[in-house]
Amino acid sequence: MNLSLERAQEIVTRAAKEAMMRYQRPICVAIYDRQGALVALARMDDAPERSVKIAQCRAYTSARMRMDTVAFDALLREKNTPIAYYCDPQFTGIAGGCVIKAADGEVIGGVGISGLAATEDAAISEIVAKSLA
Repeated sequence: MNLSLERAQEIVTRAAKEAMMRYQRPICVAIYDRQGALVALARMDDAPERSVKIAQCRAYTSARMRMDTVAFDALLREKNTPIAYYCDPQFTGIAGGCVIKAADGEVIGGVGISGLAATEDAAISEIVAKSLA
């Protein structure tokens, strides 16, 4: 199953609503498919500009590694492996990236949120990734 543009846009919309409802602050949202291709990117009005790239790296990492960025960070720490080992400058272990799964559990992409504290970004990414599975 592939991650459609329509589904990616639903995730972006849901994430923006969650950010405003829970934190009353704007965010950036990035959605990547399982191959690591950008499907959707949105920067809410007044969201920090630096958050565009951060959201992209979080979504990309989740999609390519098939795990949330928190789990990727834990793997790096557990194995004592530097992130540079993967030879991919877009990888990050910062909380805020989650895998997007199809109903059968297959990873079909990743969502990255940025603009808030990392724990708040992670909370939103978890909510939207799981709500549309």
